[in-house]
Amino acid sequence: MNKLYVIGIGPGKRAGMTLEADEALAQTDIIIGYSKYVELVRPYYPDKEYKDTGMTRETERCRAALALASEGRNVALVCSGDSVVYGMAGLIYELAEEYGGVEITVIPGVTAALSGGAILGAPLGHDFAVISLSDLLTPWETIEKRLRCAAQGDFCMSLYNPGSHKRTDYLQRACDILLETLPETTVCGLAMQIGREGEDFRVLTLGELRHTAVDMFTTVFIGNSMTRNIGGRMVTPRGYRLG
Repeated sequence: MNKLYVIGIGPGKRAGMTLEADEALAQTDIIIGYSKYVELVRPYYPDKEYKDTGMTRETERCRAALALASEGRNVALVCSGDSVVYGMAGLIYELAEEYGGVEITVIPGVTAALSGGAILGAPLGHDFAVISLSDLLTPWETIEKRLRCAAQGDFCMSLYNPGSHKRTDYLQRACDILLETLPETTVCGLAMQIGREGEDFRVLTLGELRHTAVDMFTTVFIGNSMTRNIGGRMVTPRGYRLG
């Protein structure tokens, strides 16, 4: 069939996956992805062939998917969350010209800004920016600029990849940049292990956030000037009239 699906599997549990994603995975021959994401779907499709790679081997993963599809296999490349938002869809299209005749179908998923937001309450009720704090592919100077611009524009923010074993102080550095513009009392939130065992959330202030340790399985939310803590939930009003 020379068919390649690039699939966002959502936060991890099957209930958080779209019906379209489930149907596509059910009809594929082989599922490829980062090892942690492959393990999330393997229990639901035990009859499939699997191929996984480690972190930072994205190009290898995409080339393997395209090569197998070009050989006539029906292939799924899985991405956590959404397949476009920090996913593999863009790289697949960049490489696809080298593998003629492959039909690519991109299937969206629920990204962490949405699934994490639902856990916290309604933090992204108005205009928002999604920013990754990982400088593996983006210079830190560019990340700093984006943080400052979002703060100055009074955007709510969802911060991906806020920390890891090697990047223990990146969130603190990001908070210092935001505190140049935003008050310490700005309402913020954390969504941890979204859709997986240990799922939890916390609503706190920007001042408190600066001193909070996080890992790569945490999504951070920064409120705007209208965001409130309502009954322990992070809520950004859209501005609808009450009454």
